[in-house]
Amino acid sequence: MEVLNTFYHLVPITAVQGLLYAFVAMGVMIPFRLLNVPDLTAEGAFPLGGCLVAALITAGLHPLLGTLAAAGAGFLAGAVTALIHLKFRVHSLLAGILTITMLWSVDLRVMGKPNTPLFGLPNLYDWIDPAIMQSLALQGGLLLAALVVLVLLLWWGLHTDVGLALRGVGANSQLAPALAVDSTRYIVFGLGLANAITAAAGALLAQSQGYGDVNMGFGMLINGLAALIIGEAIIGRRTLLRQLCAPVVGSLLYYQLSSLVLSFGLMPSDLKLVTGLFVLATIGWPILRGRARAGSIAG
Repeated sequence: MEVLNTFYHLVPITAVQGLLYAFVAMGVMIPFRLLNVPDLTAEGAFPLGGCLVAALITAGLHPLLGTLAAAGAGFLAGAVTALIHLKFRVHSLLAGILTITMLWSVDLRVMGKPNTPLFGLPNLYDWIDPAIMQSLALQGGLLLAALVVLVLLLWWGLHTDVGLALRGVGANSQLAPALAVDSTRYIVFGLGLANAITAAAGALLAQSQGYGDVNMGFGMLINGLAALIIGEAIIGRRTLLRQLCAPVVGSLLYYQLSSLVLSFGLMPSDLKLVTGLFVLATIGWPILRGRARAGSIAG
């Protein structure tokens, strides 16, 4: 009974968290699934968005403009990773690590210190409606509406000529030049778009929690990947719409599962271990099952 009570009280909080981090899961999905270019930049783009919006709001900039600037900075971070990968022939994972490393110094330079408080300063939520910060239901409703708009915009955009070309590059980058598609341009744009979404999520979190911190992105990538895997396992990815909805569904369920795990007495620090083991098991299980099936056939 105590476990259920704890879980019940955590549900509203984790639901809002799940909706916010669904943006991160979406940013992880675009390079991994649509472009077929594994990218780690989300781990650096998320705190970049939070630190930049904190510095800009503190300097007196309107929170909406600060949030848009954070998204733009995230786009540049993703573009840098893509250019390092394409122009210097560096594997995309290593290119992402290099970008993350450089962004940590950028975050410190932007804020001038490890964290910047925003208490008492205007934020995007207050600009829309001051009641939002006082209600988890209103925060959840706002984030859900933003996610619906994002999914619809992506669904529409990926059916345009540009979107079809981007998906074509992800499906077969070797064939793209034969179809007069500049794969470099679309990979740069795709990674930039993915990290713009992630940085915007970092900016929203900084404004909702009241501070920006250089370490606020730790573990974001693995959380987003876990959410993506859960969502795909539940609704699949046979159609584009399902692929776009999977990160949202997965993020909501992932953070509910996290609250359930905490209800059983595990420490918050244990969640990284549990998440890592879950992702490892999800990736490894099909491989082990395939080997076992091949062994039984050979036997």
